[in-house]
Amino acid sequence: MNWGEKVASMRQRVREQRPLVHHITNLVVTNLTANVTLAVGASPVMAYAPEEVADMARLAQAVVLNMGTLTQEVVEAMLLAGKAAGEAGIPVIFDPVGAGATPFRTATAQRIIKELHVDILRGNASEIACLAGLGGQTRGVDAAGVPARVAEMTRQIAQDLGTVVVVTGATDYISDGRRLIAVDNGHPMLTLVTGTGCSATSVIAAFRAVEANGVEAGAAALAYYGLAAEKAAEACGGPASFQVALLDTLYNLPGEALAQGVKIREL
Repeated sequence: MNWGEKVASMRQRVREQRPLVHHITNLVVTNLTANVTLAVGASPVMAYAPEEVADMARLAQAVVLNMGTLTQEVVEAMLLAGKAAGEAGIPVIFDPVGAGATPFRTATAQRIIKELHVDILRGNASEIACLAGLGGQTRGVDAAGVPARVAEMTRQIAQDLGTVVVVTGATDYISDGRRLIAVDNGHPMLTLVTGTGCSATSVIAAFRAVEANGVEAGAAALAYYGLAAEKAAEACGGPASFQVALLDTLYNLPGEALAQGVKIREL
């Protein structure tokens, strides 16, 4: 497989099809995730009211559930949207932000995984390990006490949950329980701007909306996003200009540069 060509082709399909991605997401980062979704070429909608989330989910080509700013009403809205999406065959991408930080967050994440068909589960190693009962600690919404052997953990949890698991970090790992893929694109500046992890989930959702293979969609999305971060870091003077440069690079990154610059390994 030529990963470079596949990633470039997938990004082009996003731009041509402009899939609608329904977000119930972190209120702290709504503006950034919406703008990242637009820069990628997809169309974002942020709808939270329980009275409309099921209807909105049915209109979308992918649904993002992100529990960064959690309330009981948000939990109920996520369940309504997720069930409607599942009934309509629309992929649900779940970002369990801060799982392990508090009992409420952990219980909510476990409930969503149990009650919904989650197509892709995306988190840092600590969040994913917590949901799998493997330990790991979360400080705020950041990873701490990250377990060793993350690659093997990713494949095992994907196998146990019967879904695609994406664990992001210095190296990203993607698995459906059989295949295991590593992505080495990225830059440390991503850790200095709030919402870059949430935005990665939005990019994955956009790619999954046009690609039936969740493992390949996840790997391609993260390679594209990580390469854009590398290019943006070269042009920025700090976190503020990095955020602007990241949006510009996601939008402007030529297909040739994308095809040549992705770092994807099948393990």
